Amino acid sequence: MADGVAKVLVEVRGLKMYFPITAGLLRRKVGDVKAVDDLSFDIYEGETLGLVGESGCGKSTCGRALLRLYDPTAGSVHIGGDDVANASGDALRTMRPMMQMVFQDPQASLNPRMTVADIIGEPLQEHTRLTRQEKLARIYELMDAVGLNRAFANRYPHAFSGGQRQRIGIARALALNPRFIVCDEPIAALDVSIQAQVVNLLEELQDRLGLTYLFISHDLSMVRHIADRVAVMYLGRIVELAGRDALFDEPLHPYTEALLSAIPEADPGLEAARERIILKGDVPSPANPPRGCNFCTRCPKVMDICRTVKPALAEVGPGRLVACHLHPPPSDRRPTAADEAEEHPTRRSK
Repeated sequence: MADGVAKVLVEVRGLKMYFPITAGLLRRKVGDVKAVDDLSFDIYEGETLGLVGESGCGKSTCGRALLRLYDPTAGSVHIGGDDVANASGDALRTMRPMMQMVFQDPQASLNPRMTVADIIGEPLQEHTRLTRQEKLARIYELMDAVGLNRAFANRYPHAFSGGQRQRIGIARALALNPRFIVCDEPIAALDVSIQAQVVNLLEELQDRLGLTYLFISHDLSMVRHIADRVAVMYLGRIVELAGRDALFDEPLHPYTEALLSAIPEADPGLEAARERIILKGDVPSPANPPRGCNFCTRCPKVMDICRTVKPALAEVGPGRLVACHLHPPPSDRRPTAADEAEEHPTRRSK
């Protein structure tokens, strides 16, 4: 966030994405896979919100539901004031230009039978009335913006490296001048030597075009580099959301602590002294999450209340939200002796 008064661009409230489980000859519904379970958060204009968590926690499903690539089971998603989650087909089509996605696997997300010019120009064909010359000029402009040689316009995706393919995907996402882009692990399928180039390109485009990103990743080091704020997901729910520096310097949720303890240190001395938090047990099934806190089956600091009461994501400090009984919001916290001393200064002299 460039300043403290940035406007909210993306507003998510109570988002749920359940996938039905069917069984028997009649394929009757017997349950749900709760891939995304009651998420609420905001993304501000011009910022990058990092979304992290281990594989299978629902990060990619959340990103796709925000853009209405999946129809949400419940909840609301407003992007730029428009209700994306409940929009009809025609209304949704008019909203498409302002929200785009960069996919994880550039090879799988590009049509192998289309040239680069056709791939980048497809959104222009569908959503604009540009002439052929205007469209070609826009394609060349986009190729320049992402660092692709114009001479490659008539080549097919198989002729490019992974990093170049991802640049093609980014150019396609930029074609309609979007305001919000979901980056779904955009560097996970790339060589380490190429990852920094793609991330630097995304940052440069954000500064130049005023873009807003939801950056989904399991690479915590890269998230620390690119994100302004970070949301941590576990089993379909956000367990902590805070500014980047605050979260990495002082994690509040036990799961966040365990995640951050896995980041390797470049300094051999610090690496030798680093204490890893090894979580025991497996991640519960999203089809049958625990009754209380989703993390209670693996949490090293679990309490009795954690097994019966599901903690809500609540603000425990300025800009810091956490869903954990260890950190109740100020209004729910029981007064301590220090609090009473603050409230009754005369007691200090006794």
